[in-house]
Amino acid sequence: MIQLISLAGSLAVLAAYLASQARWMPTTSGRYLALNFAGSAILSGVAVVEAQWGFLLLEGVWALISLWGLLRLWRDRAAGP
Repeated sequence: MIQLISLAGSLAVLAAYLASQARWMPTTSGRYLALNFAGSAILSGVAVVEAQWGFLLLEGVWALISLWGLLRLWRDRAAGP
């Protein structure tokens, strides 16, 4: 089961990366940031369960950076034009 969860997280991060590289989605879009956040948060959880501390550092920081980008995007949208 943990492998399926890990695959789902990986696919979310990879989908965001593919979309940005193919220029289907800008890296500043909410969808890109949400996919990165969801995928890296899932993978962070897997890393905790599996006691993979280096992987937790990588994915945890990735999730925090993505969350920061999402919060900044929402703040800017709330502020209006």
